[in-house]
Amino acid sequence: MADGKGGLGPRGGETLLFLTDDQLRKGIEAMFFAYRGFTADPDRILDEYGYGRAHHRAIHFINRSPGTTVTNLLSILGVTKQSLNRVLRRLIEDGLVEARVGASDRRERNLHLTDEGQVLERELSEAQSDRMRRAFRAAGPEAVVGFRAVLEEMMDPEQRRQYHRLSEAGR
Repeated sequence: MADGKGGLGPRGGETLLFLTDDQLRKGIEAMFFAYRGFTADPDRILDEYGYGRAHHRAIHFINRSPGTTVTNLLSILGVTKQSLNRVLRRLIEDGLVEARVGASDRRERNLHLTDEGQVLERELSEAQSDRMRRAFRAAGPEAVVGFRAVLEEMMDPEQRRQYHRLSEAGR
């Protein structure tokens, strides 16, 4: 955690009301490297299918909210309709996602993972869960709470609301 040399730890600035430019830069760089590590295992799996991270995000959020609409997924992912349609078309063609006609609005398409889609989602999420579990165990419970708090504070207010809605729905 703390390195005692200006890092972000109990002796390195965590208790300060401000951070130096150097501490912020180190935090930014840590985010870049952590994201690279966090996505490395899923990227290898996705590459076997010829998929990218957009496919992974769609699969993840369809799994989290079975029956979600295309409109809702657009809102969560913050991508263009054209971009999402390209991703969904491929996932549907490959038999990983199915779009069912809405029960109350026939123009609506409710998205569900197929059995094959659930297998891929589980493989992707297990790879990331394993990495996060190891990191959380090594960092300790206080760091886990702090990490989530920092991530939430980095979100725009609407993103935070979406995150909390998804978190509550997943309980």
